[in-house]
Amino acid sequence: MRSPSPRTAAIAALTGAVCAAGSLVAGTGAVLGAPAAHAAVACQVDYSTDDWGTGFTAAVTITNRGPAVSGWTLTYSYSGNQRLANGWNGRWSQSGQTVTVVNESWNGSLPTGGAVQAGAQFSYSGANDDPTDFAVNGTACNQDTEPSETPPTTPTTTPPTTPPPGGAAPELEVSGNRLVDASGGTVRLRGVNRSGGEFACVQGNGIWDGPMDAASVEAIRSWNADAVRVPLNSDCWLGLSNVDPAYRGAAYQKAVGDYVALLEKNGITPILELHWSHGLWTGNDNHCATANAECQKPMPDAEYAPEFWRQVAAAYKNDTAVVFDLFNEPYPNNLQVMDYAQSWKCWRDGGAECTGLTYEAAGMQDLLDAVRSTGAQNVVMAAGSSYSNDLSQWLAQKPSDPTGNLAAAWHSYNFNYCKDASCWDQQLAPVAEQVPLVAGEIGENTCGHSYTDTLMAWLDQHGASYLGWTWNTWDCSSGPSLISSYDGTPTAYGAGLRDHLRSAG
Repeated sequence: MRSPSPRTAAIAALTGAVCAAGSLVAGTGAVLGAPAAHAAVACQVDYSTDDWGTGFTAAVTITNRGPAVSGWTLTYSYSGNQRLANGWNGRWSQSGQTVTVVNESWNGSLPTGGAVQAGAQFSYSGANDDPTDFAVNGTACNQDTEPSETPPTTPTTTPPTTPPPGGAAPELEVSGNRLVDASGGTVRLRGVNRSGGEFACVQGNGIWDGPMDAASVEAIRSWNADAVRVPLNSDCWLGLSNVDPAYRGAAYQKAVGDYVALLEKNGITPILELHWSHGLWTGNDNHCATANAECQKPMPDAEYAPEFWRQVAAAYKNDTAVVFDLFNEPYPNNLQVMDYAQSWKCWRDGGAECTGLTYEAAGMQDLLDAVRSTGAQNVVMAAGSSYSNDLSQWLAQKPSDPTGNLAAAWHSYNFNYCKDASCWDQQLAPVAEQVPLVAGEIGENTCGHSYTDTLMAWLDQHGASYLGWTWNTWDCSSGPSLISSYDGTPTAYGAGLRDHLRSAG
């Protein structure tokens, strides 16, 4: 996912949606059919922004304070010259100063007490006052309402089970379509993501978001997790001058090394992943106008990303318990600057194949070559396109790996396009038959776990690995977040992953 900054509710609320923004965006002036008639709803709308002076992202959270509804239409008005650029988690349009957001097919149902998030990007000049006239289905929101008689749902809990035994994490390699340990036994990686190392350093807020100590790792182990994916930042690792000296270079690398050692000591496989990278992208989905590694870019950059992987691989080449995940969420096929076939050539080869990019990109082959140039034999994960949700051409464009230690990475959320068994059977099953399949991020923005329950069952049937996003104490519907406390207390969403991991034994 595009990782949030916990400093602002706006960015946190956006994160649950933008992972699949390429397939959810509705451009300015998009012609929408007349919204269906929906029942009136007592509602609360929370609004927040992340403003950079000439533009902003807006995050809206609609909470239903009345009877359940099967569809919603939000309207509100700006007082200035704010103009819609794109939006997600709803069908956004604008007429004059009035903005309308209509639910998508998959997020129209709002039970009593239920909430839904949507986000959009706007440009403006002059003043940018917050709107106040929110209405859902024609009913004014944020009015005094009687409290709902429906009590909040309490997550079902199960007694704690014995955590996995301590001891060193296993050395790993690929054998056919399996990950195996030194004795040839099959290993499936099932665990969590631990976000923070990709954004805190470049925002001047430290190196991590929340504790990364022995107690926090023990809490992760108590869920029966055996893998933790650790998102990283290339600017911070390489010590570039845009990062606070206290959080870059040697200090950052030491913090990563200390956490890797702590995970391994507890029998947990560390997955090191390049999440935020360099490169000035000024294209149609531009969401942070900087070359610095301050957001998710469409592709890794040729200037710094290969060097990042040469250094990381050199640091851990003698430790094959560490897995490398080359790049978080490539999305060249969502840019509308190259056709679908060309976008997959860009994904693999970078450089001149990435027509229309505003910086030189490195392909997955470039990054894999950088790793192998150090002599590192570690298992490497290469994520698919379309924010890692598309594996349709992964086998055809598979990077060449002299060691054979290559796995396919895939991300899946309930708001992605490949989100049902028919797509999984068509796209994922053929990949899982040939190479190890690791769902590096799974989750949903419903504050529940019905989607991930279904997905984990399918992945179990196909011997795949999976890791929930994310072990951070953010709002479960905007992160989504697995926990409400670093002692391992789950959110309603996180309870599904926890109980499934514990039942897996």
